[in-house]
Amino acid sequence: MPKFLTTWILSSASLAIAAQLLGTHMNIGEGDSTTARVVSIAIVGAIFAVINTFVAPVIKTLSLPFIIITLGFALLVINALLLLLTEWLTDKLDVSYFFVDGFWWAVLGAVVISLVNTVLGAFTNKK
Repeated sequence: MPKFLTTWILSSASLAIAAQLLGTHMNIGEGDSTTARVVSIAIVGAIFAVINTFVAPVIKTLSLPFIIITLGFALLVINALLLLLTEWLTDKLDVSYFFVDGFWWAVLGAVVISLVNTVLGAFTNKK
């Protein structure tokens, strides 16, 4: 399976699980239709995967000294900001409904997404 497709699927699943766990503080999709929610999760997952593929490595490389000084805690902030960037971008592109209730909920969401991505990534041959 191509690497981006794997990243997209893992990102979508991680976002869906994080949204489920965080309840009203993180929401993807509107309405009661399961199909509409799955499409919204896929769209937001694709945008999140693109951001993590192209934007995240640049930001993390430029922030490397700060990440080292803070013993990696800066990665939590960076991942939360990337999640908020995803929210902002989906809103500006008007492609899907995605909501995160502030910075600290984005930090918690980023932690959940990272953990779920790690667990699900262990079951794939993602390289």
